Amino acid sequence: MDLGGKLISVGKASERDLQSIWAIDGHTIHQRFLSNAVKAGQCWAAGFDDVLAGFAVLDQSFYEQGFLALLSVHPGYCRRGIATALISHAESVCPTAKFFTSTNQSNLPAQKLFESLGFIRNGCIDNLDEGDPEVVYFKKVR
Repeated sequence: MDLGGKLISVGKASERDLQSIWAIDGHTIHQRFLSNAVKAGQCWAAGFDDVLAGFAVLDQSFYEQGFLALLSVHPGYCRRGIATALISHAESVCPTAKFFTSTNQSNLPAQKLFESLGFIRNGCIDNLDEGDPEVVYFKKVR
């Protein structure tokens, strides 16, 4: 994806990317999940200005459907198309016709992004994060 003369590249994350991925994510509780996703070839990294600027995990953990399980962009690279590039790539490699993702109800920027990319709100899951329901999104990709 070309962004004002600068290219965003998206490719499979490797084990040498893990330190950067963990730093972007910032949640030590996710480190094992992210390590396993990289090893399984389910983690995609976005480079911008020769820096790992974001990542996405696409798996089939949601009722065996394509599921964007985790998406994160380094704060210094927000609003530069990184998340859009990662989601578009995940959509293009999604192994199922149905593509799901989710975010907390309080995460309005993510909701706005998903809706701008053609996802539709598909329901809510209560009791994951106390007082902040998880909003599930869906998109048919083929």
